[in-house]
Amino acid sequence: MTRLSVEMLAADTVEPITSAGHAQLGLAVVAGIAVIVLLITKFKLHAFLALTIGSLALGAFAGAPLDKVILSFTTGLGATVAGVGVLIALGAILGRMLTDSGGADQIVDTILARAGGRSMPWAMVLIASVIGLPLFFEVGVVLLIPVVLMVARRGNYSLMRIGIPALAGLSVMHGLVPPHPGPLVAIDAVGANLGVTLALGVLVAIPTVVLAGPLFSRTAARWVDVPAPDRMIPQRPSEDLDKRPGFGATLVTILLPVVLMLAKALVDIVVDDPTHTVQRVFDVVGSPMIALLAAVLLGIFTLGRPAGFSKERVAQVVEKGLAPIAGILLIVGAGGGFKQTLIDSGVGRMVLEISENWSIPALLLAWLIAVAIRLATGSATVATISAAGLVAPLAADMSTTHTALLVLAIGAGSLFFSHVNDAGFWLVKEYFGLTVGQNVKTWSVMETIISVVAGGFVLLLSLIL
Repeated sequence: MTRLSVEMLAADTVEPITSAGHAQLGLAVVAGIAVIVLLITKFKLHAFLALTIGSLALGAFAGAPLDKVILSFTTGLGATVAGVGVLIALGAILGRMLTDSGGADQIVDTILARAGGRSMPWAMVLIASVIGLPLFFEVGVVLLIPVVLMVARRGNYSLMRIGIPALAGLSVMHGLVPPHPGPLVAIDAVGANLGVTLALGVLVAIPTVVLAGPLFSRTAARWVDVPAPDRMIPQRPSEDLDKRPGFGATLVTILLPVVLMLAKALVDIVVDDPTHTVQRVFDVVGSPMIALLAAVLLGIFTLGRPAGFSKERVAQVVEKGLAPIAGILLIVGAGGGFKQTLIDSGVGRMVLEISENWSIPALLLAWLIAVAIRLATGSATVATISAAGLVAPLAADMSTTHTALLVLAIGAGSLFFSHVNDAGFWLVKEYFGLTVGQNVKTWSVMETIISVVAGGFVLLLSLIL
């Protein structure tokens, strides 16, 4: 059992900070989440502040002493940032290096040069999936928009035929595959094995992205037949560079952390001896922090140097990569505080007892909770964090595989039906020049397909594995 699992069990077996019954705890959860929803949607408050206030409201409605609520919140915030903060930072640096060096453009151009005609939507989903591994969703959208517009205009394709596969690839990576913040926080909350979660996430992602991307794009193109917007295509990062990294070196750099983490998971299964030298080595090199750190250091030589970056320029890229993630780290940390407040208030135990009494499969319950919070808040990350905190006790008696599937069920639910309270909804609408109705029929439906299909595959895997 991992250290996180032991800590979670300990947290769930100690005396709760309140003696409230199920009815009061249930109302406290509803009230706490309602406060978060109202602050984010009605008052447009930053999610960090909304989660902080929502945690205090939850404790107050549950009848817990305020000093204990504050202690629970700060403990959860610190533990979450300590667990995933470095990983998010390293991922941001790698993503910035990839874009500023022109490595991402090199991947895009190389694949597009070998694709055409009917294969173009498949090429777009491949590009988005590869680029989406180290990049946050919003960064990936901004990076790929020029490519989508260029391909649609020059090839005379429907914008939806090209755009939907690209968006599907980015969204699936964002919701299901670490090292994205949502999956990392869920892994940390339920004590899942990162390597196993990564392997199963990729397994679920492949059929999901095929159905929601290239296949659905045919229908989306019939529903909304629009050309690429008649406006200037944004400049691509590599247009100011005299040279850029090679395709092979860029691909190796992107995939290195994935390969190392998957190798660790495989060695854990095959060797299954913590004292064995091979397993001890892979426990180190396959740990998320070392795997991502290795990719960043490799990127300095495989991405920065070929692009002609000086030592000073590399330092600037690292600094630029870290600057935008302050808000993300604060939201993730506050979400961890909210999760710990849920657990310490006894809500986790209440959910565990309800799931046993109602005979609701844990994976389905996790998916439904994430769906409800996603619809209410519009944020996939907030939905993931909150759902993980609620269902974390369910993982105590689960196998390594099923704990990983619990993470994926939460991730799948967090993507359900993006609508007007989601920043991503407006980002896609404005870039593609769609009306609200057109965006609902394309982007929102695509997100729902991803959520339902991924959730279905997770439940199917739970019956097989």
